[in-house]
Amino acid sequence: MGKTQKTLEEMDVMDDFLVNAAALDQELGEEFCRLILETLLQRQIGKIHITAQKTLQGILPEKRGIRMDVEILEGEDQESGVNIYDLEPHLRKDMNVPKHNRFYQAVIDSRQLASGDREFDKLPNLYIVTILNYDIFGKGYMKYCVHNHCEEVPEVDYEDGLTFLYFNTGGTRGGNEAIHALLTYLQDSRKENVVDEATDRLHRLITKVKEKPEVRLEYMKFDDIIYWEKKDSYKEGRESAYREMIITLLQAHGEVPSDLRDKINAIEDTGILERLVRQAASVSSTEAFEAALKKEWNCMAGNGDVEDAN
Repeated sequence: MGKTQKTLEEMDVMDDFLVNAAALDQELGEEFCRLILETLLQRQIGKIHITAQKTLQGILPEKRGIRMDVEILEGEDQESGVNIYDLEPHLRKDMNVPKHNRFYQAVIDSRQLASGDREFDKLPNLYIVTILNYDIFGKGYMKYCVHNHCEEVPEVDYEDGLTFLYFNTGGTRGGNEAIHALLTYLQDSRKENVVDEATDRLHRLITKVKEKPEVRLEYMKFDDIIYWEKKDSYKEGRESAYREMIITLLQAHGEVPSDLRDKINAIEDTGILERLVRQAASVSSTEAFEAALKKEWNCMAGNGDVEDAN
């Protein structure tokens, strides 16, 4: 598996790869995003459209753009009301998050009105939802809601449609039991942290996502292929990465027998290894994989038996 990464089974929802894989899933993505938003915001969410890993270029070519982890658009049109949610799990502590979010908000807003449009009422409500594994303000709250306000008359509503929400997975004050349970699960996504209906639903969703062959394969590529492509011995490294991917994928079905490992490690053809990665990602058992491997060995050995090829 990865040299510095967790295994896919060890990943928590807070991890960038997993949250994007879940949000992008055509079958499960909408339920995943709706469940998180409705629990954290404690209100129902209407019809939504989801874009993960959305990149917005800077206003000028030399200016910095942004990459939104998950953009969620709620509502059909301006008349019925539109809300934009930028869902950003963060695991870094070496960042000025408030200024990071200020910049993201500015870039997102700059894309909402067409040139010459004078109707600023059309500007959607924007929620920057940041989930942190530390307490950004050090006050122990699980939720901090930040709005612009008038300093001289703080009770005056300053309705600019902008809300910054900071959730602290280790917070104990404010919020409620449902928010606390969800945040705990996001930080440590084990079955032991399933304590209510929302976390049970989320755990079932995340388990399904992790089991999907295309997600497992994509994670293998994400973790290993990128690593080996940086090596000087690219061809040799790629073959090694493929073998390691195959064995890791098969481990989802239990311990991989040593004789099967030997057969996999004996293959040097990159094309065959690539096909076997796909097989390992889609089979339901090691026995099914061995049948596919036997066919490959037969082709390699001129229709000889797999045992004869060893």
